[in-house]
Amino acid sequence: MVETRHIRALLLADSHLGFDHPVRPKVRRRRRGHDFLANHRRALQTAIDEGVDLVVHGGDLFHKPSVPASLVHQAFEPLKRVADAGIPVFLVPGNHERSRIPFDWLASHPGVHVFKDAGTVSVKVAGTTVAVSGIPCIRRDARTRFPDALARTGWAAEETDLRLLVLHQAFEGATVGPSDFTFRRGHDVVKLSDVPDGFAAVLAGHIHRSQVLETDLRGRPCPVPVFYPGSVERTAFAERDEVKGFMTLEMTPCSAGGSVRRWTFRDLHARPMEIRPLRVRGLDPDALERGLRAAVASVPPDTVLRLEADGPPVPGAQQVLAAERLRRIAPESMNVDVVVPGLRQWNGRPRAATQSKDAGRLTHAGRSTDARTSRRSPSGSDGPVQGSLF
Repeated sequence: MVETRHIRALLLADSHLGFDHPVRPKVRRRRRGHDFLANHRRALQTAIDEGVDLVVHGGDLFHKPSVPASLVHQAFEPLKRVADAGIPVFLVPGNHERSRIPFDWLASHPGVHVFKDAGTVSVKVAGTTVAVSGIPCIRRDARTRFPDALARTGWAAEETDLRLLVLHQAFEGATVGPSDFTFRRGHDVVKLSDVPDGFAAVLAGHIHRSQVLETDLRGRPCPVPVFYPGSVERTAFAERDEVKGFMTLEMTPCSAGGSVRRWTFRDLHARPMEIRPLRVRGLDPDALERGLRAAVASVPPDTVLRLEADGPPVPGAQQVLAAERLRRIAPESMNVDVVVPGLRQWNGRPRAATQSKDAGRLTHAGRSTDARTSRRSPSGSDGPVQGSLF
């Protein structure tokens, strides 16, 4: 009796490289961009260390569509290292990249497959033919355009032992945010029923909370399970309670396209994020600084900290919240964000409601630049999450 050879894949997504990563920073302070790049590299090093059969990146490799060539090189260097180890790599561009990879010539490598358009690539791994169909992010009206994009991949024409679909979209049933908002029928929400039987799995990016969709909105089993590994780092304070990481999947080939036998969520170290109240109303400069120092000392030194003031500072106390003063008070390893309600002037001069101030930000309440949707870990714990699909 011949033993079935299972295929192992590593799935990561939403690296968001370029987040707080200026090429020529004007002020010396800790930048969060290096945290994202470090976790991106850690996840990919696991692929080499554990000898997986293929690697999939579900999109939003970059945080914005215009990034310097040097960052593109840094992003693809670990991907190419994986490919040099004989592990094929597949990547779809996401919405933050506007569905294309900048300086794509830097991504060129025979073992790195970037889906510039909807299509299918077949590779031979461990004696098994694996067909990976990819669709760059459909940025408008994905609900109605998805079936046509899927048809353009030519997935059904491929003879294969294992079939995978890679994309960067929101599917109905995906949940985000502290209130567990569920995507249902929006114009950019793809219907689960539009993924036909014949794929072992959908490997997806775009939703920053790690989760697996196995049933539809009515609780019926999905034709094909959808795997979201989540982002590699916390991109907003609304994600502060989430565990970040990537996934490994063990899949069984068969003539029907294969199936997922087992999956595991793998943690990555993410910077702690905290929101703390800051008493400001009526305090003189000395009292305000004492309160600020106490707030900073109450959290680990590498925290991304948001302080929410209870009102605007009294005249003469504003300087305590200036960027230069914040840099002196907080350790170099910390990022500080100060939110002051109703602020219309700073140091006596009119300013925009949202202030970007080097050591942190001074932000008008209600105008924060953080994302409005958020995600939490599906596990609610720091340990690995595992599941099995049969």
